[in-house]
Amino acid sequence: MARIGYARVSTLDQDIESQIARLKAEGCQPVRSEKVSGASRDGRTELAAILDFIREGDELVVTRADRLGRDTRDVLNIVHELDQRGAFLTVLDPHVSTSGETGRIVLTVLGMVAQMERRFIKERQREGIEEAKAKGVYKGGTRRTDRAAVRAMHAEGKGPAEIARTFGISRMQVYRIIRDEAGQAVQ
Repeated sequence: MARIGYARVSTLDQDIESQIARLKAEGCQPVRSEKVSGASRDGRTELAAILDFIREGDELVVTRADRLGRDTRDVLNIVHELDQRGAFLTVLDPHVSTSGETGRIVLTVLGMVAQMERRFIKERQREGIEEAKAKGVYKGGTRRTDRAAVRAMHAEGKGPAEIARTFGISRMQVYRIIRDEAGQAVQ
């Protein structure tokens, strides 16, 4: 039986090290981590890798339920996938495990709270943007990826997977950049 840790933060400037340290202190080996939104499972390659190789009797460990996802359905689908493989989930704070029925109920409630919290965050963000626009100070978000460099690598014949690895982004983001800038679908 393996204890597999999963750490996630939403943005590149957030610190993930405290989650990793806590998971290692709990005896998790390996610990997989990524910096990607928890709104959906899109682009969450480390989580996908865990779900691909987790075996019967293994335990997936996260520090908090919202680290696994911010959508109740996604969290419950992940728990279902773990069930199908004979594995289970443990959340450290508050301590909840899907190895028993009570843990499943608590996890469902925690997932609903995480989803509600995400909606509140988005609402506050929208209100802040509207206020900034009204004051004339809203400039929009800053792009974190050099889109011209992505297009240049694509023009050189580099594949989306290689480009994604080079820039630390998802293949889907590579496809979007190429599609958006070229005005056509990527072959």
